[in-house]
Amino acid sequence: MGYTDYFQFEREPFSNAPNDKFYFESELHKQALLRLMYSVDSNKGLAVLVGGIGTGKTTLARHMLDSLPVDKYESSLLVMIHSGITPDWILSRICMQLGIKDPDPSPLKMLKQLYERLLQIEKEGRKAVVLIDEAQMLHSKELMEEFRGLLNLEIPDKKLLNIVFFGLPELDSVLQLDAPLAQRVAVKYTLKPLSADATGSYVQHRLKIAGCQNSPFAPATQPLIHKFSGGVPRLINAICDNALFETYLRRDPQVTEQIIRNVVEDLGLLKLQKARKKEEPIDHDEIEMIFDELEGK
Repeated sequence: MGYTDYFQFEREPFSNAPNDKFYFESELHKQALLRLMYSVDSNKGLAVLVGGIGTGKTTLARHMLDSLPVDKYESSLLVMIHSGITPDWILSRICMQLGIKDPDPSPLKMLKQLYERLLQIEKEGRKAVVLIDEAQMLHSKELMEEFRGLLNLEIPDKKLLNIVFFGLPELDSVLQLDAPLAQRVAVKYTLKPLSADATGSYVQHRLKIAGCQNSPFAPATQPLIHKFSGGVPRLINAICDNALFETYLRRDPQVTEQIIRNVVEDLGLLKLQKARKKEEPIDHDEIEMIFDELEGK
């Protein structure tokens, strides 16, 4: 018996595994999606969404992909998992994602295949959309030049391909590796952490989706969850998940303030909270290390 049974949930409410059922449309996410869809529907070419670690960029990318009906869009999502990516690899993957079964080994012939496929999509009255998650991994001038070349695939007065980059704030520096590409960013939005009110709504939303009838969190825990998570969804999940587990181990009926404080200390989040309180910049590598530790638990 785990805490899911103990609290009579249908499923774990605070897993960090991507699951569109738990998508929470905060005002920030709503505004981000509106702008990205405007870019796509207006054939602007290149849109960029940046945000800190754990703010929900991947969740938003997947939700956007699921929101693009196949009768109106030919869409794909590519996740950059390492920095050893080449322009030819990018081109071949985009070709396959957009419906080209056998991309030619020659980059020039492959580009011709892609152009012809984009023309076909346009004649069908649809839009071609490529979403690139973890785009900050593309840190080479050659890759940025490749994307600039892809944005040049157009017909009179209309671009044939729309690209949306999702990445960490350093994506701004990556784009500057090719100044002409940086100048082509038509729409940009920064995804910030949730407010205190939105954090509370986020927690209640996930509990509801998990089949929770009565929240096991004492009302006084909500300000603490926001305080120590900084409104970052991934940290909210980590705190709430561990707090529920700790409450289950104690066989307590409710998550208390003390349990939240104990969990936060165990997770090593006090240091981040102190840095925010002092308005000092939080070291990016330190945050990433904490997230790696959380995901390894």
